[in-house]
Order: sequence, then C-alpha cells, then structure tokens
Amino acid sequence: MPKSTPATMVLRKLGIAFKLHTYVYDSTAEAIGLQAAEALGVEPNRMLKTLMAEVDGKPVCVVVPSDCEVSMKKLAAAMDGKSAQMMKPADAERMTGYHVGGISPFGQKKKVPTAIDDSALTHVTVFVNGGQRGLQIEIDPNDAALAAGAKLTPVVA
Repeated sequence: MPKSTPATMVLRKLGIAFKLHTYVYDSTAEAIGLQAAEALGVEPNRMLKTLMAEVDGKPVCVVVPSDCEVSMKKLAAAMDGKSAQMMKPADAERMTGYHVGGISPFGQKKKVPTAIDDSALTHVTVFVNGGQRGLQIEIDPNDAALAAGAKLTPVVA
C-alpha cells in the first residue's frame, strides 16, 4: 500500500507530525470507522470518521468519532446555515478526489469548510483517514484542525 496520498503530502508540507497505521479494510463492514477502530485496537471515540455533507446546498466536511452520529442541526449552526444533509457518496468522491471509506479531511481536491467535533480535544492523539481505504493517520487533534483548516465545535447528536 502506498504511504503517500494527497493527505500525507499536505501534512508533510505543513511540517505536522503524524504516524501512519494500516489495517485490512472490510468493504462489507456496516460501520467503516468502527471496523477500523477494531482492526487497529483503538477506542471508537478516538477513531474519527470523515463525512461529506451539504449546508444550505453548499459542501462541507465534518469529522466525528466513529461511534457517534452527526447532528444535522448542530452542523448547520456551526456552519452558519439553516439546514444540513449528507452528501451522496458519488458527489463526495467527485468533490474530494477520494473513494468512500478513504475520504480524508486533508488534501481534498476542492477545499471546503470543515468542522471537527470538539470531543477530539479530549485525546492526546486521534485517528483520521489517510486518504486511502485501510490507511489511518494518528495525529494531535489540534494539528488535525490546523491542517484541515477546521473549526473545533460540537457537531455530534
């Protein structure tokens, strides 16, 4: 598996420290983030999932613990909008340049507003997708927010 993706290139360019972890991706898993957490032996609340949504019709990226659901109401409020909904997988792939199951908040094809749930700050490091199925980046949550240009805000239900 190549260890260089647009996500890792962005982090290296910014001089941000991170560790890569690989695991066997299970495309049949009901919850991809939970499967990644189990495969790597990480608490599900440290394994963050990257989701693409739309707030008032505009694309946004939202990063939440793998064992949580996004509150569309909180996401819309965090992005100064009225309503939010999940983006269709094909649209998410086209917008980010990544495949579903491998979407990273770093190095997306098109830069969009990003929110990371502030619960990430309760951990010294968190895991986010490295831009490829089966590749996770372990990173300080503040560095993750910096690299993604994200706001840390409550967005879970």
